[in-house]
Amino acid sequence: MSAMGIGLIIFIILFFVLGVGMYFLVQGSGKRYIIAGKSLPFFLVGSMLLAQSLDANATMGNAAGVYGAGWWAGFQFPLGLALCLLLTGAVYAKPLNRMNLITLPDFYYRRYNWLTEVLVGLLMCFSFAILVAGNFAGSAWIVANVFNMNYVTALIIISLFIFIYTVSGGLYSCAATDIVQIYPALIGFVGCFFYLLADYGWSHFSAAIPDNFVDFSGLYSIKNGALLNWAGILALAIGDVVALDFMERVFAAKTPETAQKSCYYGAAGTLIAGVVCSYIGLMGLTFFPEISDPRQILPTIAQAHVPFIFGLLVLGGIIGAGASTADGGILGVSSVLGRNILQRNILRPLARKRIAQENAGGEKTADEKEVARRMSDRRLLIVSRIMAVPVVVFAIYLAIVKPEPGILLVLAFDVVFAGCLVPLTLGIYWKKANTPGALAAVIVGSVVRLYLFYNIPEELAGLDTLVAPIASLLVMVPVSLMTQKSYPPKHEMITFIPDDMDVLSGKY
Repeated sequence: MSAMGIGLIIFIILFFVLGVGMYFLVQGSGKRYIIAGKSLPFFLVGSMLLAQSLDANATMGNAAGVYGAGWWAGFQFPLGLALCLLLTGAVYAKPLNRMNLITLPDFYYRRYNWLTEVLVGLLMCFSFAILVAGNFAGSAWIVANVFNMNYVTALIIISLFIFIYTVSGGLYSCAATDIVQIYPALIGFVGCFFYLLADYGWSHFSAAIPDNFVDFSGLYSIKNGALLNWAGILALAIGDVVALDFMERVFAAKTPETAQKSCYYGAAGTLIAGVVCSYIGLMGLTFFPEISDPRQILPTIAQAHVPFIFGLLVLGGIIGAGASTADGGILGVSSVLGRNILQRNILRPLARKRIAQENAGGEKTADEKEVARRMSDRRLLIVSRIMAVPVVVFAIYLAIVKPEPGILLVLAFDVVFAGCLVPLTLGIYWKKANTPGALAAVIVGSVVRLYLFYNIPEELAGLDTLVAPIASLLVMVPVSLMTQKSYPPKHEMITFIPDDMDVLSGKY
């Protein structure tokens, strides 16, 4: 086995052991499992947001896009994600952290109703399950190439590793592994770029770069893909505000100010890593004038053109980038399925019925209510861990039949962007937002996006991403205004609530 293979095995085992070791911090609590008890400091939250942002698209996909179609075709990924974190910090982090939410669909339940929560939750779960599959595939592809292994075998191994450490410690495991993954990766990406620059000089690379690859035509010329580039940037910058993995980390910050500053920290790190990966993609035009698979640019340069330590950190960083996004996706999807679909709408009504029967002879004491609350918290932990199993099975299956989800992943996230962003934003900042308006926005925005996917002319591709959320906004405002009397807004429900786990109260 090569030295590179041994180094990667050590790296994978290290973050696996760290992740599993976080099991003891969960302490039997669903709230600690999902959002680390809302106790994390700035450095941990910022590092986790950075790790979630730097996925396989923002690194390997970024370099491949730049190599194939120019700067904006690849740099759109880290740029969009960095802008998303800036927007989240400026507009959403403080009010959402202050609400003591556990999952993002909790907001839609508290501000609107259970049906809005279920619709939003299912849309988010579907899109993030596809994201998990894509990052499983990206990590497995690297492992298969380095170890000369069958892709499916590598996929199953890496997926099981990520699954085991994620369900062991939940967000604590994500935090511990993200620290190990992201900073060595940053050192590797930046070190690789500066080594190549110092060793060859920029003039060595610039001769092979077409002029239209590095100008701004990719932002204003439709012929050079401006519509698609802007669609990608804005879909990530605005649409990823409703990303389950980002919001898990925002909710886990110990104060609203910590949540906000962490978003800015993650944005800065994303831009730094994104710029160097884009430049490495341009350098690939010199090293590999013709290559069958542009995804090989970053891994091949790491193995053949830079010192061993930088190559190891780059390859480990790509695997870690996929793993960090996948573990956040697994945790986010399984938590929503467990809490917002199964526990709230199936298990909790049964529990309330039983409690009402038990209370027929008299009210429970404060101690008995506290016991019931803790049982609910424990049950949330159990169902969230159980729901991680079908999520991972589905992701593995999808990664086998469609290892490059491509347009399917874009469509899934565009549907969430189209249907879920407007009700979230107006729910925070517009007191007249109500349930009928939110439901209309979710349904119309999602349907419009699906319709345009199949019917928009090819020369206008990209507008389908941008038009649908506008339709969502244009529907929600009038519907909310017309139904104020019959469905009064619940804007008071977005204020601070001390404990969102109270199973005995029907208020939330």
